[in-house]
Amino acid sequence: MVTEVTEFLGGRGIVVDMTLGAGGHAEALLSAGVRSVVGIDRDPVAIALATGRLAGFGDRFRALQHLFSEIEETDTLGPVDGVLFDLGVSSMQLDAAERGFGYRQDAPLDMRMDREGPTAADLVNDLPEKELADLIFRFGQEPKSRRIASAIVRNRHKARIETTDQLAGVVVGAVGKRPGGPHPARRTFQALRIAVNRELEELAAALPQAVDLLAPGGRVVVISYHSLEDGFVKRTFRADERLATLTKKPLVPSREEVARNPRARSAKFRVAERSAAAA
Repeated sequence: MVTEVTEFLGGRGIVVDMTLGAGGHAEALLSAGVRSVVGIDRDPVAIALATGRLAGFGDRFRALQHLFSEIEETDTLGPVDGVLFDLGVSSMQLDAAERGFGYRQDAPLDMRMDREGPTAADLVNDLPEKELADLIFRFGQEPKSRRIASAIVRNRHKARIETTDQLAGVVVGAVGKRPGGPHPARRTFQALRIAVNRELEELAAALPQAVDLLAPGGRVVVISYHSLEDGFVKRTFRADERLATLTKKPLVPSREEVARNPRARSAKFRVAERSAAAA
C-alpha cells in the first residue's frame, strides 16, 4: 500500500521505517519528499540490500540493525515526524526459499528473521503436543490445531521434521487438501513464524515506543496482515490519549493492487496522529 503510505507520510521531515525490508517503502517516501528516512530491520540481509538500493539518496537515508522493540535504546533518534510499521514477513524473505518461511518450495524449516535463537524446526520437534496445538491455534487461528499437532508428534517420533516440505506434508495428511482452496499448511506456517520471531511481543513493546518518538503532529502508520496484529493496533490507538486516530476503519488495498500483488489481499492500514497537547 505504497500510495497510502506516501499520502499520510510523504513530504514530512524525519520518518522512521521500523520494518525496512528491501527498502521499497523507504524509497517511495524519499521520492515523495521526506527529508530523511531511518530504516530499522533485524535482518542483516535486508539492511545490506536496502543500503545498496538507497545509496543514491546519500545522507537522507541511514539504516540500523535492531529489533524494533529496542528502538528506545537507540540514542541517535530524537523527535520524528512519522513512523511506519509494515508487519509480518517481507516478500524478500518469502521469496528466499532457503529462509524456510514458505511451504511452496522445499527448504530447511528455519523462519528466523535475524538467524538467531530457536528455529521453527526446534519448535516443531521439541514442544509438547499441547503447547504445539495451543501455539498453532493462537497464532495461526487454526481450528484444526489439535489434529495437526497430534500428526506432527506422531511423525516426529519416526524422524525429525527438518524441512518445509516435510511439515507441509504432515499438515496435508492430517487435514486434507481442498482443490482450489488455500494451502492447508498456511495457518500453521504463520503460527510458527510468529512464535519464532516473537512478533506479537515485538509489536507490543515497539508501538508505544514509536508514539514516544513522535513530535507533535507526527503520525504512526501500521500495516498488518492478520487480526491478531490489527486488533492490537486498533486497541492501542484507542487507549493512548496522546493519539487521534485518522482511520476510523482500516484502509484496505484496492482490487488493482491485489491483482498486482496478491500478498497484499489481507492488509489492514491504520494511521494515528500525536496531538500537540500530548507534547
